[in-house]
Amino acid sequence: MTNARRPVATGGCQCGAVRYALYAAPEGSVCHCRMCQKAVGGPFAALAKLAKADLAWTRGQPASFRSSSASCRDFCAACGTPLTFRYLDAAHMEVTIGSLDDPAAVPPLRNFGTESRLAWVAGLVPGRLPDATTEQLATRTIVGRQHPDHETPAGWQPPII
Repeated sequence: MTNARRPVATGGCQCGAVRYALYAAPEGSVCHCRMCQKAVGGPFAALAKLAKADLAWTRGQPASFRSSSASCRDFCAACGTPLTFRYLDAAHMEVTIGSLDDPAAVPPLRNFGTESRLAWVAGLVPGRLPDATTEQLATRTIVGRQHPDHETPAGWQPPII
């Protein structure tokens, strides 16, 4: 019998160079502060909070940026994917929900940094995707270089384009 913990969630960067495992269910939130907006290049950061002890890097190591006197943000140095936010003096940290292999499993429950929330965010509604004809689709070959949302062998490489 082994005492090895089993991850409850996994995730990683877009290119697959950095992967992680979570050993406790995280709690989702959305932060609208200006620093989070700039860190993810979007109107807000979708984050999943957990104890620092419940995250393990399983492939590669992230690069870090000290985004304030109190915090760091980890990201993939190869592809730039934002991966975490952490206060230096806290026992918890947050991973970006979008970097999880199953982001739908961690819905945001709270909003933070609402003093910087963009007014138009409240008006977001599901949109309709543009129509693509069969002819348009037939003229375009797309080969993705994104890591799949699951573990892969250590030597995994994206397809050559």
